[in-house]
Amino acid sequence: MDQFVKWSNFSKIVPYAELFKEGILVTVMLSLFTVMIGFCLALVLALMRMSNVRPFRALGIDKNGHQRESGALAVISRFNPLEFLATAYVEILRSTPVIVQVFIIYFGVFGVIDLPSFKLLGFIKFDRFFPGVVALGMNSGAYLCEIIRAGIQSIDGGQTEASRSLGLTQVQTLRYVVLPQALKNILPAIANEFVVIIKESAITYTIGVQDIMSAVNAVKGATFVIVEPLLVATAVYFCLCFPTSKLIAYFERRMSHGDKR
Repeated sequence: MDQFVKWSNFSKIVPYAELFKEGILVTVMLSLFTVMIGFCLALVLALMRMSNVRPFRALGIDKNGHQRESGALAVISRFNPLEFLATAYVEILRSTPVIVQVFIIYFGVFGVIDLPSFKLLGFIKFDRFFPGVVALGMNSGAYLCEIIRAGIQSIDGGQTEASRSLGLTQVQTLRYVVLPQALKNILPAIANEFVVIIKESAITYTIGVQDIMSAVNAVKGATFVIVEPLLVATAVYFCLCFPTSKLIAYFERRMSHGDKR
């Protein structure tokens, strides 16, 4: 029986080292852009879920001016369209596979939109890279939404009341009082999302993004060597994720130490 791993096969991978270098750069860029898009989207979704927009509020008041406690009109009066849309978005994207979302965005959305076909940094195909970023960013936003919402709700309500009593508007209170403290609390979770995206970005090679797995696929097709390129990819992902995780854990300890009284 042939050996599971042949050390001689690793020499066949050496000529393709440049592909792996490019794949590492693409993976890191993909993860950074994904987290940035996901964070901005998640912030909007979190505010939508926490909003109190009830356009049919008046239906909840009866002819005597009392608040209805039950009935169809009472239910309609409590309907918040922004919360409904944000909740539906989050639940749908968290309950469907990432690869399905990537295919829908690439073939369904950008299949009818002609993207420019130039190359970033001379080798990254924009018409493949951009749909991958959008798909992963939309997926990441659904998960980061709950993290941001929890961070905002963790801030003591007394601070909001105090800022409003000082004359700050609701937007100013959110911007200058609530969000800075919430971001400090959720920063480790956002950084951990970056590590998760590094691993999940491997799925984008299915639409032609030249990431690490794309390099593996190219080596397999050229040399007919299968296991060894996968082991190289495993080592590369480990070298990206493990130090990053430890760095995040270090800063998380430093931040929590600073909060102790």
